[in-house]
Amino acid sequence: MDASPPRYRRFSRLGPVPQSAADLPAYTRRNTLAQPAVRREPVEHIFPLEDSKGRPWASLTLRSSAKSSKSTPMYNEKEHINGSFQLHAEKGDSIHSVTVNITGRIVTGAGVNDTYIFLSQSLPLWSKADSRASGAATKLLGASVWPFSIPLQKAVSGKDGVLYRLPETFLERHTRASVAYEISVLVSRGKLRPDSHVKTRFAYVPNIRPDPPSALRQLAYRENSLIPGPEVDPTGWKSTTTAVIRGTMFQRREASVHCTLHLANPLSYTRGTVIPCRMTLDSTDEHALDLFSSPSAPMVTLRRCVRYQNLSTSSKRAPDWAESFEDVSRAVFWPAPSGSDTYSRNLEGEIKLSKDLASTSAFGIFTVSYTVVVSSFETVGFVPSSSHQSILLEPVTIATTYARDSPRPHAYAPPEYAPLPVPRTHNDYFAQANMPIFGRF
Repeated sequence: MDASPPRYRRFSRLGPVPQSAADLPAYTRRNTLAQPAVRREPVEHIFPLEDSKGRPWASLTLRSSAKSSKSTPMYNEKEHINGSFQLHAEKGDSIHSVTVNITGRIVTGAGVNDTYIFLSQSLPLWSKADSRASGAATKLLGASVWPFSIPLQKAVSGKDGVLYRLPETFLERHTRASVAYEISVLVSRGKLRPDSHVKTRFAYVPNIRPDPPSALRQLAYRENSLIPGPEVDPTGWKSTTTAVIRGTMFQRREASVHCTLHLANPLSYTRGTVIPCRMTLDSTDEHALDLFSSPSAPMVTLRRCVRYQNLSTSSKRAPDWAESFEDVSRAVFWPAPSGSDTYSRNLEGEIKLSKDLASTSAFGIFTVSYTVVVSSFETVGFVPSSSHQSILLEPVTIATTYARDSPRPHAYAPPEYAPLPVPRTHNDYFAQANMPIFGRF
């Protein structure tokens, strides 16, 4: 199937725009987002520990919220790390202790000094010294099993001494910095015999919950009706300042278009859903307005910034920061059924959020943040007078769970409006969201 976006007439005739929804292509409202998930039963992961001949003599068993036993173990905030460790000790195997260790680290490079351990928890399962003190047997022989249930710390101290909530696991191929969690079991022996350990990484997901949407948008979600726009539900939308885009039409005359972006309030959105958006375009040049109001013209993206401190090259006086930017999703627009006139156009749209999109995170030396960016318009015959990479910016939060006591968001994009290609990764970035761009109105 051809996934390219539908073609539009860019050079429509001058005159009034459609005044009612009847003049627009009809489509059926649908909810393409995930339905309420049924809570899965914990799955079991088994990690064996083998001897030099490949024979398993111990194993670590974990129960987690992962999709399957073959997936990486996953734990949500407030969940305990439940599992057990079992081993079979042979005669003469002088084991001194068995300990479970949990570690969380931020890695910002390949050097030995590029790692910061922010989480370190230990739980002794058995020790020879404790057994001697309690009068129990001081040697392990045969099969032994130790179940455990470990609650993760809710907050930990960062490198700057500030308390932060635990960050989400972050590991991506094109970003040097990462956040990783690991659980291991150490079997410690005497000085003349080597220790043994089994370990595995696990994924951690914090509970980031957005505030409920406006009452009118909640009503629309419950009734599966169109969500009201800013003119009907002003508290349900955040409107940016108006940017003035100036340029030349077909190298003949000067033209300008006023652009305002509207994002659904609150500016926090659960991954796996969408960011509802609107765009208002105003101009006395109807030809330019026709070009800019084509649904495929606005280049509106969700841009992610990963900012981290290079630990090996930083000092107390001069921290060395690095940033990585990427457009992770592009908005799809379609003509609004109302609110347009000869010198004004309105577009409805949404930005689809991937289910595995990294959540917003702030942990001192490592942050993940998002901004909705209007970067350009793909128009033929219009040459802007400025080459700035951004027209409008609005910071947003990507959450991991749904708003409390609120209906799930709906997706409204008509079926024929396929997702548009996402621009390439950006290596540089505009530093301030309030910088003057193309002039202000």
